Amino acid sequence: MLLEQLSNAIGVSGEENAVRKIILDAIKDHVTDIRIDSIGNVTALKKGTGKSPVKVMIAAHMDEIGMMITGHDSSGMLRFTNVGGVPANIMPGLRVKVGKDAMQGIVIWTPIHMNRDGNVKKLKDLRIDIGASSKGAAEGKAKIGTRATFDTTYAEINDVMVRGKAFDDRVGCSLLVDILQGDPYDVDVYAAFTVQEEIGLRGAQVAAQRLKPDFAIVLEGTTAHDIPDPEADADSGDSVNPACKVGSGPVLTVMDRSMITAPHILKFVRKVADKNDIPYQLKTALGGGTDAGRIHVSNTGVPSIVISMPCRYIHSPTAFLSKEDYANDLKLVQAVLNNITPDAIAFE
Repeated sequence: MLLEQLSNAIGVSGEENAVRKIILDAIKDHVTDIRIDSIGNVTALKKGTGKSPVKVMIAAHMDEIGMMITGHDSSGMLRFTNVGGVPANIMPGLRVKVGKDAMQGIVIWTPIHMNRDGNVKKLKDLRIDIGASSKGAAEGKAKIGTRATFDTTYAEINDVMVRGKAFDDRVGCSLLVDILQGDPYDVDVYAAFTVQEEIGLRGAQVAAQRLKPDFAIVLEGTTAHDIPDPEADADSGDSVNPACKVGSGPVLTVMDRSMITAPHILKFVRKVADKNDIPYQLKTALGGGTDAGRIHVSNTGVPSIVISMPCRYIHSPTAFLSKEDYANDLKLVQAVLNNITPDAIAFE
């Protein structure tokens, strides 16, 4: 399964080579005009039937959060910093992969016997242990600038759920490949597998400026916090945090910190979903941002929407998602592509 390959690949922001290779191999027989630009984005054209003149850009980012080696201690430990939103509280004791060769490492932690308060250190206070015994040995194995990521392997939990790392946004990349491998749509589809989203939506800006689309769809993985609320009254039953839910369909962003979806665009996509009996959810949480934040203000402005996969435990070593949500996300995007007209995306 392509999602498994993409999830297991290492592609921390700025070093997406392994992910890019998988994608290029998967799309080469289904598209034309494949380009790798100067920042590392992959763009390609899937020619449509010509039924609609709208030029559609679909973007998904290849990079994942992770770590970068910033120094070496005399003891052989590696100093590191975060690349993207890596939470310090989950790091102590984690297994990580360091460098292109996926060298094994462990983020050091203080055993409970010596830290009964359970104090969580800041990232700057943590180190990665790769088994080196001196500064020189550590430098030889992992130079400054080397990337590291979570040591997580993709797996199917049951017939419905899968787990893996970097579903933000390898699930978007997988969906975009599936879209490109499908039959021609009513519109020309300009695919953009972007870089460096996790550190500032950088690749999307470059891609949108060159492609100059009329309309954009951003495929993402987003936060599903449908787990019991630890702050809820115990007598109130199984109270669940208000958020999008795994198993309830793709998520349409109403607003986040990087953009507000134009009401007529949201109305159009919801109408398509309703017409095709595709379940969907709405996202209004202000946290986070996506490539749409840069795309929608590129050039002279681009009507844009974010269609996301709900994922539990996003930005952590392991996330969960639903195969049914994946199938419905794919159906929705394909239906949108076959219903776009200039009138559908014009202001009412």
